[in-house]
Amino acid sequence: MLQGMLNGKNAVIYGGGGGIGGAVAEAFSREGARVFLAGRTPEPLEAVAAKIRHAGGTVDTALLDATNEQAVREHADDVVAAAGSLDISLNVIQHGDVQGTPMVEMPLADYLRPVATAVQTFFLTSQAAARQMMRQRSGVILVFGGSGDPVPGLYLGGLLTAFEAMEAMRRQLASELGCYGIRVLTLRSGGIPETLPENMEGAGEIADAITKSTMLGHAATLEDVGYAAAFAASDRAASMTAATLNISAGALIDR
Repeated sequence: MLQGMLNGKNAVIYGGGGGIGGAVAEAFSREGARVFLAGRTPEPLEAVAAKIRHAGGTVDTALLDATNEQAVREHADDVVAAAGSLDISLNVIQHGDVQGTPMVEMPLADYLRPVATAVQTFFLTSQAAARQMMRQRSGVILVFGGSGDPVPGLYLGGLLTAFEAMEAMRRQLASELGCYGIRVLTLRSGGIPETLPENMEGAGEIADAITKSTMLGHAATLEDVGYAAAFAASDRAASMTAATLNISAGALIDR
């Protein structure tokens, strides 16, 4: 029997009922991890969990507000109590960003909301995971998003600012946690057309813009994200930390 890259690992995914969270959860499970899905809405969590169980994986779900400090800490404690360790943490909850409105026309509250939410939730979930991982002297914290240069015609509000804030936090965490054997990495996609809501105004134009910005002529898929996340979280990437995995098909150029 083939050994999965994540056999024996326990992974927490905040926002596990969403498109990205679900894709990563399924990839982690295929590679042998026990997956703990956390989110605020039960139906999407259970839908992802059902797919994993149907494929023979092990998955747990929890209703959780990932901006609530006590709830996040208690959930991390529960994961370790149930599984023995917390090896991988990924936060992909929605940040409440408003897109499609130029900065000069956007209310301050709409611009700041995704920034404040991203910083708060990433701080809390990374801190809770790191405290468990420091005792283990191992673990991986993954960040999804990264950032690139603004694209003319795409009004992303505070989203890019939120990504830049998380990148700064990722760099700091990597420098502080490396001595405990904890790795901190970012996955940068440049945009995933599959995640755009079908009823979103201008979704087709945005998807086309994402694709046209790539060098390969196609954008990253949810499956691509899952594969990359599983590799980054595995021991095959044991020498990687304080870095980004660029899966943008050339839309984002590393310097």
